[in-house]
Amino acid sequence: MEIRFLLAAFGLMFFVGLRDDMVNMSAFQKLAGQFIAAYLVVVMSDIRLTGLYGFFGVYDIPLWVSYVISIFTILALTNSFNLIDGLDGLAGSISLVTFLFLGWWFMEADLTSYSVFSFILVGSILSFLVYNWHPAKIFMGDTGSLSLGFALAVLTILFIDKNGTMASYEGWKFNAPIASGVALLIIPIYDTTRIFIKRMMKGKSPMEPDKSHVHHFLLRMGLRHDQVTLTLVFIKIGFIALIFLGSNFNDHVMLPLVICIAVVLGLRLDALTLKRVKKLYKKAPPILSKKVKRKTYQKPTIQGEVLDKVNISDN
Repeated sequence: MEIRFLLAAFGLMFFVGLRDDMVNMSAFQKLAGQFIAAYLVVVMSDIRLTGLYGFFGVYDIPLWVSYVISIFTILALTNSFNLIDGLDGLAGSISLVTFLFLGWWFMEADLTSYSVFSFILVGSILSFLVYNWHPAKIFMGDTGSLSLGFALAVLTILFIDKNGTMASYEGWKFNAPIASGVALLIIPIYDTTRIFIKRMMKGKSPMEPDKSHVHHFLLRMGLRHDQVTLTLVFIKIGFIALIFLGSNFNDHVMLPLVICIAVVLGLRLDALTLKRVKKLYKKAPPILSKKVKRKTYQKPTIQGEVLDKVNISDN
């Protein structure tokens, strides 16, 4: 079974997240566990990016370069997905849409074991969302976000590579495999890239936590948790629809298009949020609507009768 190493790596990632939820692990410890899991699927299961599939005229890349790029991509995408787990139902809903698509596509490509794995995760996420939808009763934690992020990263890499190397009669082929993979994970990819650039421009560490994620901006616009989640889900569905519409175009057309649309939408969101915050600020009542009158200080006086009875020394 070609999927056995993926299942082993998925289990390892689950316990790395569980350990971090129970006892805080250092960044190095978490990265080490993630690296071992990525090594299992890239080297042992041979799920990797074997080339650029004609992008910039490059088809094949050296094996060691393929290993490095694939492991780095899995680690980056896993942690990017972990970062968007900040609202009730958000990470679960975003991953649900992607796993539904991947489950369907693997079935079309006759990769049954990966299709079954994707649909199993769909069922798990649906049962979880019943209690994680706003207002949430349970939360995903690193156990869920790292596990789902890892599964999304690995299956997306497999989706990209199979699309880039398969014939058209073997299933539904997207002629822009890299752009299609980026579109599937556009929310965590854009969000992580955006906050890293902003933090570095401000001279902050890219790993320093703050409230500058896309979902935080949508909350500042006055949307509720569930409205933010549904907004990002519809955006995700829009990008999936885009790769269907452009399935006959290659990466030279689709990749710049996907990136440009994501950037334009992000800049528009920033502008709308700033406008909305300014509007709410103007409507908000001042903190101190009335000036507090200070009482004047009166020097205490000693009545004459007391002075007559008290002998005050001149010393």
